Amino acid sequence: MSADTGSPVRATPRPTRTQDQGQWALGSREPLNPNEVFKREDDGLNVRARIEEVYAKQGFASIAPADLRGRMRWWGLYTQRKPGIDGGRTAVLEPHELDDEYFMLRVRLDGGRLSLAQLRAVADVSERYARGTADITDRQNIQLHWVRIEDVPAIWERLEAVGLSTTEACGDTPRVVLGSPVAGVAADEILDGTPAIDAITERYIGDPAFSNLPRKFKTAVSGNPHLDVVHEINDVSFVGVVHPEHGPGFDVWVGGGLSTSAHLAQRLGAWVPIEEVPDVWAGVIGIFRDYGYRRLRNRARLKYLVADWGAERFRDVLETEYLHRPLLDGPAPVAAPGRRDHLGVHRQKDGRFYVGVSPTVGRVSGGLLARVADLVEAAGSDRVRLTVEQKLLVLDVPEDRADALVAGLDALGLPAHPSEFRRGTIACTGIEYCKLAIVETKARSAAAVASLEAALPTFAHPLTLNVNGCPNSCARIQTADIGLKGQIVTDDEGRQVEGFQVHLGGTLDGASAFGRKLRGHKVVADELPQYVERLARGFAEGRQGDETFARWAQRADEEALR
Repeated sequence: MSADTGSPVRATPRPTRTQDQGQWALGSREPLNPNEVFKREDDGLNVRARIEEVYAKQGFASIAPADLRGRMRWWGLYTQRKPGIDGGRTAVLEPHELDDEYFMLRVRLDGGRLSLAQLRAVADVSERYARGTADITDRQNIQLHWVRIEDVPAIWERLEAVGLSTTEACGDTPRVVLGSPVAGVAADEILDGTPAIDAITERYIGDPAFSNLPRKFKTAVSGNPHLDVVHEINDVSFVGVVHPEHGPGFDVWVGGGLSTSAHLAQRLGAWVPIEEVPDVWAGVIGIFRDYGYRRLRNRARLKYLVADWGAERFRDVLETEYLHRPLLDGPAPVAAPGRRDHLGVHRQKDGRFYVGVSPTVGRVSGGLLARVADLVEAAGSDRVRLTVEQKLLVLDVPEDRADALVAGLDALGLPAHPSEFRRGTIACTGIEYCKLAIVETKARSAAAVASLEAALPTFAHPLTLNVNGCPNSCARIQTADIGLKGQIVTDDEGRQVEGFQVHLGGTLDGASAFGRKLRGHKVVADELPQYVERLARGFAEGRQGDETFARWAQRADEEALR
């Protein structure tokens, strides 16, 4: 299959029914689950016309079910959770019982990039159409809530006028392309991956050739030596390295993903120059489209195919069937010392500065973003970036305006030098809006941060706390120092209450590992701050030398972790 056209070049015999995983390349074209049925009946990209011409005019009740809970995701729209439904009922109610008549709308920001005009547009849409809501996600997107179907065409018009899009922000599609938030400006950058991100999005996002995948497909491209796009857990990642003969380029990783079955990505051992990244990307996603498992939704991610095939076979198929040429072997990336999140004030390679600040668990608002825009403009900047840690950066700040910008952002509750707890905590959307969630996350995490700051004001060791409202790990619980998976637990009085399963010692620091789970250990949600405080104190007292929390937690006695 050519990376440009996606046309198969050879076919193998159809497997027996017992082997049939719905792989198109093996001749299996009969839909094997309801999602595959609605995708075959009509491409998700086509729903936009119905939204604009029918649903926005006739209202929520006019939306066809397959569009409402299926195809509308291709344009960044999910129905949000109806208020008042407790987490214990999440798994037992039918979809229509969970649906509110409002939507979450995801604005895709490839590379996490926002110009000043785009930031103002998002703020304006939030205030006009989304009750002021706005959350920075750990996929560098912004999510809005309380969106009415009647307002969606006007929202698209406002966003698209400044070059923003919601195309394929959700659904079985190529989602937002992660990129280094300091691409092109970092003093120690290996190479700027921005041209590759732009080429991928311009060529392929919205292309029907890749709009019907087995499941979602997550991409990252970064030439930053701090490995700042969690390349270990994406479907495909291009990681900056220097080839001993050919110079700067990218090392290719495939098959990462978390959710209920976590897999670390595997290196293909291939070095790719920046101009070839889009074709290699198209080859990888083409393999996923054609060989990916479409029988069972819970095994339809690329990580399962890579786990079954292995990196060697995957690379061979990529080279022989899709690229029609061999790839060069190349070196593995080596992480530079220091933090990945880019917080603080840093000199750019052009002599100006970038400033990284920390919203609490990514929760902002339209009004706050508008005030940030005013500060950005006053600082002489036109570029804002979002990070995979739910943080916000302002680029291109002249040295004589950096202090004023830091002070102004701090006054808005966006510190450049936050506590370790505020810096290290991220949280998913949670039960407030998400139909899959079991527990509340955002407010509870923010309250825990405040409590920990008060209890341990001098705590100065890096610590990540990732809080998720369900097992799907949107907040990357398996890779956190302390990862919390929301569930209903039994408290000391025998009541069913919100709580968390605990994962401890996960890390993506070059020796990547998933956190350990303690047998039978659960934490009641109301006791979350006290539990994290005990862990933080135990770590501070028990660490050896410059030992990280992850290494301490992996060796610590279980009783010290309960």
